Amino acid sequence: MSKKKLVIFDLDGTLLDTIADLAQATNQALQTLGFPTHPQESYYRFVGSGINKLFERALPENARTEENILKVRALFVPYYDTHNAVLTRPYSGIVELLDSLQTQGMILAIASNKYQSATEKLVKHYFPKINFSSVLGQREGLPVKPDPLFVREILDKTQVTVQDTLYVGDSDVDMMTARNAGVEACAVTWGFRSKEELLSYHPAFVADKAEEIGKILF
Repeated sequence: MSKKKLVIFDLDGTLLDTIADLAQATNQALQTLGFPTHPQESYYRFVGSGINKLFERALPENARTEENILKVRALFVPYYDTHNAVLTRPYSGIVELLDSLQTQGMILAIASNKYQSATEKLVKHYFPKINFSSVLGQREGLPVKPDPLFVREILDKTQVTVQDTLYVGDSDVDMMTARNAGVEACAVTWGFRSKEELLSYHPAFVADKAEEIGKILF
């Protein structure tokens, strides 16, 4: 492995455990509209592909229309914008890992399918001392992961090669994103998908604890 210069992190399920706040905000919208709600555990399978896909998965099968998705979104966004840091927390060792990587001169970036304003808010709130080169979320009119757009945009900005880049994520979407962008992937097992599912994508590295990412890089 060539020595990496750039590490691109997914956000939800990788750096931050956001599931409780996402579940609460979605359930609040569903309940307001008269749809069934879900236990928090169900949301591990709903998230990962942007909020419109989250709403589609959370809606009853016979109600998954564009109109209903937009109704849920209209209620979700203002609620989540003011309640997205209630129960959300960084995973164990993440703050220390980011501090260490930054100190050692690594370029750090975020590529998330969470909508852009929420991505920026959470990164600023939980990682105020980290100077990310890019903080990219889902933006209207642009494809979401696993499209490689996010990674290519970061590579263009940083002028780092694919060989010198490591992509870190917790989901099938992340593993496919890395593959589509031609960069090596590190799968983390503390997030929203099982280790077995992640291994089926044959990532270059697997980390069971945050500090193991530092050992991979140095």
